[in-house]
Amino acid sequence: MRSRSTTLGAAMLLFAAAAAAGQQNSSDVIAAMKDRAVVLEMTARVVERDVAETWNSATSKVTIPGRPVTLKLVGPTLVVAVQFTPYQKEDGKNLLVAQGQVWVSTKDNGLLYYTSMQTLPVEFGERLYFFPLGQKKDDQGARIEVQLVMKPYSESQSAQDNAPKTGPDRQKGDEPAGSAPSTEKRAEE
Repeated sequence: MRSRSTTLGAAMLLFAAAAAAGQQNSSDVIAAMKDRAVVLEMTARVVERDVAETWNSATSKVTIPGRPVTLKLVGPTLVVAVQFTPYQKEDGKNLLVAQGQVWVSTKDNGLLYYTSMQTLPVEFGERLYFFPLGQKKDDQGARIEVQLVMKPYSESQSAQDNAPKTGPDRQKGDEPAGSAPSTEKRAEE
C-alpha cells in the first residue's frame, strides 16, 4: 500500500512540475508572438465615377504572421470577401498575401463568382491598394477600394489606436487621391 501511494505522489509531483513548465513555455510563446505581431489598418471605400466617396469604413486588426484578417462587404447584389495574410521571410522582410472573392448576382447571368490572389512584398508603413472588382479604367460606375497599411505591433499602443475609425475620424493622410506616397503598391484582380 505504501509503494502505491508513493508512486501516486511521485506521479502527481511530476505532473505538477510538467504543468508549471508548460505554463512557462506558453508565456514564452505569447511573448514571442507579441514581438512578431502586426497591425493591419484597413480602409474600405466605394468611389463613384472616380470622384465621390459614397461609403467608407476603417478598422485596425492585430494579427500574427500566417494568420489571415478578413474584411467582408455585403450589398444587395454583391458580396466581397477579402483576406490579408502577413508573412515574414527568414531574412526579416515582409510579404502580404491578398485574396479576394466576389459574388455578384445579375438578372441576366445569375450568380457570378470571381477570385483573385496576389503576394506582395511590403514594408512597414507602406500603403497598399487592393481593388477586389478590378480598377475601373473609365469614369463610369463605382469601384471598391481597400487601402491597407501594415505596422509592427507594440504593447505601448493604446486601445484607442486600434479602435475602428470611420468617416470624420479618419486622418487627412488616409485619402489616396493624389496624396499617396510614391512607394504605393496596387493589387488588382
